[in-house]
Amino acid sequence: MSPLQDKAHAKINLFLHVTGRRPDGYHLLDSLVVFAEAGDKLFLKPAPSAHHSSLELTGPFSQGLRAESNNLVLKAAEGLKQKYYDLNAKNPPPVHFTLEKNLPVSSGIGGGSADAASALRLLTHHWNIPPQAASDLAPSLGADIPVCFVQETVRIEGIGEILSPVPPLPSMGMILLNPKIAVSTPTIFKNLALPVGVSSSTRTDFPTQSWKDLEEFIAFLSTTRNDLQAPAIKQVPVIADMIEILSDLPDSLFARMSGSGATCFALFKTKEQALKAQAILMKKDITRSWWCWAGKVRV
Repeated sequence: MSPLQDKAHAKINLFLHVTGRRPDGYHLLDSLVVFAEAGDKLFLKPAPSAHHSSLELTGPFSQGLRAESNNLVLKAAEGLKQKYYDLNAKNPPPVHFTLEKNLPVSSGIGGGSADAASALRLLTHHWNIPPQAASDLAPSLGADIPVCFVQETVRIEGIGEILSPVPPLPSMGMILLNPKIAVSTPTIFKNLALPVGVSSSTRTDFPTQSWKDLEEFIAFLSTTRNDLQAPAIKQVPVIADMIEILSDLPDSLFARMSGSGATCFALFKTKEQALKAQAILMKKDITRSWWCWAGKVRV
């Protein structure tokens, strides 16, 4: 049979407010998330071995990753097996995954979480499992996996498990830029040093209806922030340079870091403007070795 395939789209935090910290150490978030057309690809076919599921890694960012049981793709498969099949006293047929790793690792755009969510979507189809079983499992696998499972523009709150719809966003183009420096998310949160139970901000107010145009949406974004940006810049100073470079591009409307970094984004009115700006960007000496993607936001 031909392999099933799914795309694990890059997750972009247009804003990210850390609103508190629970006694167990987990931070509470308020964030607006969109997805870009950029992404990893995951393929699934029946495993040649009858004993266990397996994973093969390919793609430009596969180096340094290990296809072991602690990989989020295989953890997602094992978790779904235990949650659904073990409860129903069944044994699912093992599968073989091939992950085409196109997104930088530990880059603040959800790569590993998006891959795990992709595995859940493929397995619900292959194993004929209700999608709700995978949705229920997602929060236990990682904070970003619930939003990566739905792959839709949403607001996330709590520790990532509370998803709510937002007014429709205007169409826009985007550039993603990463210096190929991995950033440790736990370290960034640790450096935030928010005391337990303390809130750093109130809940952001969204309009009751959609933004009338992109300019109004950019004005809204300008009232928000990414609370992880400052501690990330302390760890990786080039992030500040990236934001400045992106802000100075022709037709660039807004630039910021996504997630815990180091990937930064710039917003444009159209995909075509983003592609033209990318061509200029990649001629600069400092950016030639960096990872860069330009295209349309999936709104």
